[in-house]
Amino acid sequence: MSLPYAILTALLEKPSSGLELTRRFDRSIGHFWSATHQQIYRELGKLEQAGQIRVLPSKQPARGQRKEYEVLPAGREALSAWVARSEDPKQIRDPLLLRMRAAAVVGAPGLNAELRRHLGLHRRQLAEYLEIEQRDFPPERKSEEDRLRHLVLRGGIDLENFWIGWLTRALAEDETEEPSSPGC
Repeated sequence: MSLPYAILTALLEKPSSGLELTRRFDRSIGHFWSATHQQIYRELGKLEQAGQIRVLPSKQPARGQRKEYEVLPAGREALSAWVARSEDPKQIRDPLLLRMRAAAVVGAPGLNAELRRHLGLHRRQLAEYLEIEQRDFPPERKSEEDRLRHLVLRGGIDLENFWIGWLTRALAEDETEEPSSPGC
């Protein structure tokens, strides 16, 4: 499971509370790796028990105070080992593709509307990624850290372009097909 490593990465970028992590996941990491509030808090507990993170000492009494976490050397080592590990690509598991396969067997009423809806969602996501790229990665930012983060964003942009092209072709093909008569 990659969630603990996503959390370690985020905490190494900036010590944070669970709530701040959730917000950061929604704004940045969530574009390619999502997690619920509950999953993040559960994983924070596991990482703390494993000695990979700790709660930062508070200047005020802890009662009612939010906990802010930082990564310990063991967490940095675990993250470094994970980064260096070899891993095969994951197979695409998209329910839309499965529904299309099922539609080939049972018929496809309403499928085109769903394809158009997905096309709109991917277009909006692409626009958001392009806005992030323009805002966060101007040409003058050239650090290695920025280069790698930009590559991750470019991967998201390329995936959205793939889905937009694929959905556009799927809808165009469906519009050009002649409706078949029952029993043919």
